[in-house]
Amino acid sequence: MNSIHKASLLFLILLAFTYSFQSCNNELIDQEEEIIDTGVTALEKCENGFAGIFPCNGYDLMAQIPLSVFGAAGGNDSWGWTDPATGNEYALIATNINTAFIDITDTENPLYLGNLPTATTSSPWRDVKVYNNHAFIVADNNTGEDSHGMQVFDLTRLRNVANPPETFTADARLTDIGRAHNIVINEDSGFAYIVGGNRGSTFAGGPVFVNIQDPKNPVIEGGFSDGGYSHDAQVVTYTGPDADYNGREILIGSNENEVVIADVTDKMNPSIISTISYNNVRYAHQGWFTEDMRYFILGDELDELRVGINTRTIIFDFTDLDNPLFHFDYLGPSRAVDHNGYVKGNLYYQASYRAGLRVIDISQIENETFTETAFFDTFPDDNATAFDGVWSVYPYFESGNIVLSDINRGLIVVKKSEL
Repeated sequence: MNSIHKASLLFLILLAFTYSFQSCNNELIDQEEEIIDTGVTALEKCENGFAGIFPCNGYDLMAQIPLSVFGAAGGNDSWGWTDPATGNEYALIATNINTAFIDITDTENPLYLGNLPTATTSSPWRDVKVYNNHAFIVADNNTGEDSHGMQVFDLTRLRNVANPPETFTADARLTDIGRAHNIVINEDSGFAYIVGGNRGSTFAGGPVFVNIQDPKNPVIEGGFSDGGYSHDAQVVTYTGPDADYNGREILIGSNENEVVIADVTDKMNPSIISTISYNNVRYAHQGWFTEDMRYFILGDELDELRVGINTRTIIFDFTDLDNPLFHFDYLGPSRAVDHNGYVKGNLYYQASYRAGLRVIDISQIENETFTETAFFDTFPDDNATAFDGVWSVYPYFESGNIVLSDINRGLIVVKKSEL
């Protein structure tokens, strides 16, 4: 066989091998797509700008359970839990009288498993967070020395609920604190930070440090009053650009008239690093770091109402924690009031009351640019400056399901529309 024939034969063999490899690879890709595509049908697809009665752009309605199912009259905060043993996803919905637990793994058949009643009386403010398969719950009646304290609930109990819905009892309750507006948790350290307590208490409404490493045996290990009353906070084990604080436990407090940056590593000796305010401050409400911890995104709850502006989000440059800088303001498309917001990757998921969920691309944050890319509006009447609609959003489920807690409508689950 001459060299030309040998080359031709080799080419044909390589061609056949390539075709066979591509065919197998395509089969694997098809199989992978079949695995990813769960075949779950949306309750209402977002089509022509609506998912049922709800205005939308880019997100489908997957599930909805009204407050009446939970025996409640008003919804407020929410969080989520993924069972590490089963992969099941659970929505935790706080209401005026209880905390409801819903298995939303199968959004076509969400299962209301039951609720944990309030420890005292009805409250318009209840907050829940999760650590080590336990839920930690506080409530704020905003009247005197309410004794609600912090409830602890073992979420693994949700695996075996014989006759849902069940009325649960708490596994533990910390009563050394009274009422509180919010609770935040640093899962890296195993500490909860209870904020927004009674202004006349030991720490004047500033953070109370609670060791929850043994979840059913929480222990107070200090607190912090120097920054004043803290409405909400985020606490992280710092890995950001400021090398001076690498590995330190840093608290960012949204403290009504300013943002307070504090080092809370030493629970017996916390210290303020710096503070920053901004133009037209009305109520510094809640904020969240970008994932690189360079920027902090803050919502002011009352500026739309009292200044008369469109939904405003304030962005700070926290590259140097000792010298925080105002970066820019982002104004949304309406005058709806912004409430809680959370970052996942390059997206900021904002609960914006009557304007519902707003999904904002923050990839150009360095260039002082935010771009709204999608929304799901649970209050179809209007986007007025009022306190109805979406209270909070939980965007961290691996499935892509997003939990919305709605003041008027209870639990709403949405998911990005398929292309």
